[in-house]
Amino acid sequence: MEENEDLNDGQNDNLSEGQQPNKDESSEALTRVTGMYKDWFLDYASYVILERAVPAIEDGFKPVQRRIMHSLKELDDGRYNKVANVVGHTMQYHPHGDASIADAMVQLGQKDLLIDTQGNWGNILTGDSAAASRYIEARLSKFALEVVYSPKITEWQLSYDGRKKEPVNLPVKFPLLLAQGAEGIAVGLSTKILPHNFIELIDASIKHLKGKRFTLVPDFPTAGIIDVSNYNDGLRGGKIRVRARISQLDKNTLVINEIPYGTNTSTLIDSILKANDKGKIKIKKIEDNTAAEVEILVHLPSGISPDKTIDALYAFTACESSISPLGCIIEDNKPLFIGVTEMLKRSTDATVELLRQELEIQLSELEEQWHFASLERIFIENRIYRDIEEEETWEGVITAIDKGLKPHTTHLRRPVTEEDIVRLTEIRIKRISKFDLDKAQQHLESLEDKIAQVKHHLEHLIEFAIDYFKNLKETYGKGKERKSEIRIFDDIEATKVVIRNTKLYVNREEGFVGTSLKRDEYVTDCSDIDDIIVFTRDGSMQVTKVDAKTFVGKNIIHVAVFKKKDKRTIYNMIYKDGKGGPSYIKRFNVTSITRDKSYDLTAGTPNSQVLYFSANPNGEAEVVTVNLRQAGSIKKLKWDIDFADVLIKGRSSKGNVVTKYTVKRIELKEKGVSTLKPRKIWFDDVVRRLNVDGRGELIGEFKGDDLLLIITQKGVVKTIQPVLTSHFDEDMIVLEKYNPNKPISAIYWEGEKERFYVKRFHVENENKEETFITDHSKSYLEIVSTDWLPVVEVEFPKPRGKDPKENLRVELEDFIAVKGIKAMGNQLTPEKVKNINLLDPLPYEEKEPEDAEDIEVVDEENISPEENGNYGSGPTSKYDSDEKDGEQGEGQTTLF
Repeated sequence: MEENEDLNDGQNDNLSEGQQPNKDESSEALTRVTGMYKDWFLDYASYVILERAVPAIEDGFKPVQRRIMHSLKELDDGRYNKVANVVGHTMQYHPHGDASIADAMVQLGQKDLLIDTQGNWGNILTGDSAAASRYIEARLSKFALEVVYSPKITEWQLSYDGRKKEPVNLPVKFPLLLAQGAEGIAVGLSTKILPHNFIELIDASIKHLKGKRFTLVPDFPTAGIIDVSNYNDGLRGGKIRVRARISQLDKNTLVINEIPYGTNTSTLIDSILKANDKGKIKIKKIEDNTAAEVEILVHLPSGISPDKTIDALYAFTACESSISPLGCIIEDNKPLFIGVTEMLKRSTDATVELLRQELEIQLSELEEQWHFASLERIFIENRIYRDIEEEETWEGVITAIDKGLKPHTTHLRRPVTEEDIVRLTEIRIKRISKFDLDKAQQHLESLEDKIAQVKHHLEHLIEFAIDYFKNLKETYGKGKERKSEIRIFDDIEATKVVIRNTKLYVNREEGFVGTSLKRDEYVTDCSDIDDIIVFTRDGSMQVTKVDAKTFVGKNIIHVAVFKKKDKRTIYNMIYKDGKGGPSYIKRFNVTSITRDKSYDLTAGTPNSQVLYFSANPNGEAEVVTVNLRQAGSIKKLKWDIDFADVLIKGRSSKGNVVTKYTVKRIELKEKGVSTLKPRKIWFDDVVRRLNVDGRGELIGEFKGDDLLLIITQKGVVKTIQPVLTSHFDEDMIVLEKYNPNKPISAIYWEGEKERFYVKRFHVENENKEETFITDHSKSYLEIVSTDWLPVVEVEFPKPRGKDPKENLRVELEDFIAVKGIKAMGNQLTPEKVKNINLLDPLPYEEKEPEDAEDIEVVDEENISPEENGNYGSGPTSKYDSDEKDGEQGEGQTTLF
């Protein structure tokens, strides 16, 4: 504000030197509004912050919500009230229009905690709005009546017009703010407190009262899957990721059963259609079958990978979103930024204080009841009422009673007042005549027991508060279990899952690449977010973004879509150093680059030229024939070179000398085989994804044609290629490297015959899902084994009055031969079975596969078979690298 004052102080600077402003003119024409702006803005900002946007920590309500709850309590008679009536009643306290009150009430009702609703209150899943307030009804829930109100300990204030009294804060005895969440935008600040689980909040409050640590994470009414690893206790800078729950219904259909918080089915479907229109994903149609629960069917065209589409939905649509919490509350009429842990501690401590106040009021009332019951007994038992028969004045009556009571009041807990005596005079003759001394004594003893109990609660207040929270959980916790599943998300790279919706072309001679060169040579399908890598005849390399038409350099020898961190694609190159220099051979990969920067892959001599070049997605090393020109006394004009003999080095390495003479041509003699070792693949059960980074359980080493074997609890078996983007069912019980020679053994309950059956079979159709148990509704899989020689033990129930039958040991290879996958198998036993246990298998010596030779390279990318024709493999490479440091840039990406 000092700046404003300075501006006003200099408002007459444009007057010429020595000239004074006319006092009369300035007083009439100049009105200094600095102070007015300052006061008005601060008043407005304070009003918006305190009275509209930000909830109070004491009860978790914004003013409009508090006034709605107060009105509902005033109108409460156990029956439903029209929302329009509640809104009208609330306008006595809230100085705004009915629309804002009705909207706030609908939001409260949709949280399904404080308000018992009737009628169409809208749907948070579909985004449908509520019916008009004259058509819907509401009343307070039993939970609200128990935890929100306590008039005797409520602090009251006058309403805006001074005609009514409203609560300053409601005495809420529960962490309501965290249960409901809150969102608001004020002047200069905002708040976004996410909703948390009802039961978890109670458990956290109990832990706090016991002095234990606790952790709180959000839980959303729309369910979904959430990653809270960066929640940051709900403070500024935190972030959570929310995803829809998407599963595969069949090979051409995906189903969405839960949606992320902050979206609804309409916005979700719109985002999917928009991504489809942009070519990010490819779908056939969408069906929205949402009613009480979400069901969105996404139909895929044939040939589109469901797993890849699921990842693409997360990457390009509202199926995944990020939410940034911001814990801001009002305390003592000031905004305060705190985390959810501190909010819960303060709320729990406030609940303990409210319970203390209620107990003290209850104790005071019980002692007052005991005091008057004692006076009443003394008054009637000692017939003191007869002492007033001769009194003619009111003062005399009071004095007579007081005199009659004095000998009998020494045991009372407080002095007798004139008000007590007046109450005694109001006792009716009928009550005196029917007074029962024993009942009066029992009543006094009952009051003394209650007083002792309340005093005990006050002395053990924390234990009382813990019991209070436990009772809330037991009474109202049913049906409020966690809805959102907590999981750590894997990062999805958009370039891996985007649909290749356009075609890339190249004009090699002129040096242009792009999607608009349709008359030129077709290269590959690509997307508009891809990068492409280009090599030219002069030995330069460049990575650039896909565009309609881009000049990259004349005489292009290789162009392809570029992928990040791809160490499996190896480039084999022979080049001539300068105009008359020697020729060199080198092998290298490209991992770190700066987009649109030209890299020289030769020794840097002018007029260098590439003589031979190949790109090998799995590190293949071919054999080439070098032909020299006849010159002088050269004896050997032709010989073969095997690239497998050349070490993989960095792209900036010079390479090894091939010859110092002039090369006539280089011919491919023999196609190469991969020089990379099989790729090690792990399964991370936390994110339920495959990886090559060593996270989780090692599945095995995979070569190009190796497959994964998957068996589920439903009795379904399938083999798939080990693509890192694969999704896995929750009921998966077997995941291992597939050995086509090893049989699968299974024991299952046959529903129709009501017996256990044994079968052994091979997978008959690779890359196809098949069920190997019968389709009867009561059939289920008991045991499955992929051991060569499995052994099981069968336990039998104990007959009444007899010894149990001895356990049966069954070696499955001897019990049944390998049959077709559709065969029913052999009955295990006609007896009733108690348990079937899988024992250690018999020893079996399996032939060791031959080791791959040569080079091992770290594979950080998943190269799918449909993209490069062969499935890659490979852990870390031991090769000398001359890679230069510091060359990684923002646009670094890698070959496909």
